[in-house]
Amino acid sequence: MEEKFLDVLKNTALFRNMAKEEIKMILTQMGAVSRQYDKGETICRAGECAPGVGVVLSGSVCIENHDAWGNKTILDRIQAGQVFAESYACVPGALMMVSAVAAEKAEVFLLHTEGLFQPEMEHVAGPLIRNLLLISAQKNLQLSRKIFYTASKSIRGRLQLYLSDQATRLGTREFEIPFDRQQLADYLGVDRSALSHELGKMQKEGLLQVRKNYFCILEEAQ
Repeated sequence: MEEKFLDVLKNTALFRNMAKEEIKMILTQMGAVSRQYDKGETICRAGECAPGVGVVLSGSVCIENHDAWGNKTILDRIQAGQVFAESYACVPGALMMVSAVAAEKAEVFLLHTEGLFQPEMEHVAGPLIRNLLLISAQKNLQLSRKIFYTASKSIRGRLQLYLSDQATRLGTREFEIPFDRQQLADYLGVDRSALSHELGKMQKEGLLQVRKNYFCILEEAQ
């Protein structure tokens, strides 16, 4: 196990408050495998079992849903140090409803959960399981936010809900979002051209300043 990986993992929510030696033991017991993916490459595919809990070491990963007609919705973007597929990986035989796709060149650790419940893991498994529970609860909150963002039937309404929440959570009216324009459109479930048109109108009305993924809210949305 390379030291740089341990330094990254020690600072993740999954291994919070765990010593490097404990992390090494867990990675060995869980059969951790490090893999590199090019942008657009699928890591986990909907309809298949998750290969393990994914931990992003570098780059980022999009969690996507593709319907039978080819429409894509982005549910989340997982940054370096964050995890994905943890719920599926903890339920044997569960088929994924979403796909995990590299949003850019990324390196990912895949951890197999079967080894986590072996007798020799009892003294280190507790903290990891507690961290997994916390992560799962946070993911549920994120999904609740997405439902909240898309409750409005209008594109402007969805933008206002999303951007207002970002400003509230970050405590500032100036911020960057983790999505490019197409990813934001997919995340909010709207057409990219229509989204860009609405952002342009909001800028002309003096509500926003927008530059790529940078936003500045100039006036409280009505």
